[in-house]
Amino acid sequence: MTTQTPRPKQQTNRKRICVFTGTRAEYGLLRPLLSELRASATLELQILVSGTHLSPEFGLTYRAIEEDGFVIDEKVEMLLSSDSAVGISKSMALCLMGCAEALNRLQPDLLIILGDRFEAFSVAAAALISCIPIAHLYGGEATYGAMDESIRHAITKMSHLHFTSTEVYRQRVIQLGEDPARVFHVGALGIENIRNLELLSKAKLAEVIGFSPALDFALVTFHPVTLEQASAEEQFTELLTALADFPELKIIFTKANADTDGRVINQLIDRTVRDQPERFLAFTSMGQRNYLSAMRFCRAIVGNSSSGIIEAPSFHVPTINIGNRQQGRLCATSVIDCPPQASSISQALKKGLSDDFHSTLKQTTNPYEKADTAKNIVSIIEKTNLADIIKKEFHDLHFPSST
Repeated sequence: MTTQTPRPKQQTNRKRICVFTGTRAEYGLLRPLLSELRASATLELQILVSGTHLSPEFGLTYRAIEEDGFVIDEKVEMLLSSDSAVGISKSMALCLMGCAEALNRLQPDLLIILGDRFEAFSVAAAALISCIPIAHLYGGEATYGAMDESIRHAITKMSHLHFTSTEVYRQRVIQLGEDPARVFHVGALGIENIRNLELLSKAKLAEVIGFSPALDFALVTFHPVTLEQASAEEQFTELLTALADFPELKIIFTKANADTDGRVINQLIDRTVRDQPERFLAFTSMGQRNYLSAMRFCRAIVGNSSSGIIEAPSFHVPTINIGNRQQGRLCATSVIDCPPQASSISQALKKGLSDDFHSTLKQTTNPYEKADTAKNIVSIIEKTNLADIIKKEFHDLHFPSST
């Protein structure tokens, strides 16, 4: 077994900023931030890639990072061919070991982690033990139906700089004992992609992904609800039953991630597309430009993805948010919540597709929008003394004295 030595520090004053990404969706959000970091005169960008990016089953999406012109500094293989709880725990162990070695070689001054997935938890743990400061995007959020809720708050406590998508979430991070001077409300990076990416026309989108631009379509993404055991197949079957009530609506599926029972959902998607290819399309990864372009022109977002909560309101399209996975998040008026039963999903979709509801969408305000998100994050990092950022105490709120 060969041992690689840590990279020597360059003889410059540039701070090494390592960005971790483990999934296609996370990279899509991070893309504008990566561009700003690369353009900085005082920061040196490093990219650490793991998770589904390196999996043929999930589309080898690390290639999209390279196609965008970014250099990947380290790749950490971690995924086992299992989405059981035991399999994911073993994958986390591999990620922890691999990221510990990668960070030792990279020697970053700061590690940036987005979100709340198990890969993010593993790399955060590796950085914590190595005394590498962490900047965390997006703490303080709530998703009561997923174990991401606990992972997110755990990463917050391991982190030293915090960038939140709303002021409410900023206050929640402070409530968790973080110094207010290190918690910043910057907005959501995904909305910056909407502003800055040159999206496709409907005709061009149809050409690229293969459907008639004359047809109405819904964009469907459904992930396992990880705190509800053995529910993935049952809930997704209920969704398919509801979609049968709208035969005129074409459906574009984006497949589930590598969470527990994600493969169950993907197998059901494959079977549905195979049985009705004239109506259903499915993608392991659409790519950020294609996905946002589809969101722009669809009649509705359906499922339980955070994109329906955070990005979709900026397009003024309705979101049918199914079940508990996103419960707890701030929502715009364009979001219609419903339980994961076919009749309820069908009723919510009927409302969302109606002309009356669409007429109200022009008034939608997205609570996650804020200008210059990526620029502000980079500016804060540039101004922060990273050599003296390791936390030494819990920041207490002022409690009324007891009598």
